[in-house]
Amino acid sequence: MSQKPYYETMYILRPDIPEEEVETHVSKYRDLVTEAGAEVLDTQMRGKRRLAYTISGHKEGIYVQLTHNGDGQQVATLERAMRLSEDVIRYLTVKQEGPLPAPRTGPLPTVTTEAAALETVEA
Repeated sequence: MSQKPYYETMYILRPDIPEEEVETHVSKYRDLVTEAGAEVLDTQMRGKRRLAYTISGHKEGIYVQLTHNGDGQQVATLERAMRLSEDVIRYLTVKQEGPLPAPRTGPLPTVTTEAAALETVEA
């Protein structure tokens, strides 16, 4: 028996927008997915992170991950809204197969470079 595919949309918001506006964007995109007939499975705020390269003059961005399932029609609606928004500097939607990931509770673990170096040496 095959698993039903689901979608993960990762988007990056401008780092200079206020916290309240970030929450507004998160709820707006969650509502867009729901209105398109899909189900939102999980929303994760990944926080402000340094970008690998400058995007639209920004060196940092606020990362948000939205996990949803549906027939795939919601992706076009969601990405169109993100493309038109000046606050979204980058987005990507990936179709996933297999079991759903367990929703995270609490903050994401952070790995320091020293801890990563120790793991590399021990391996």
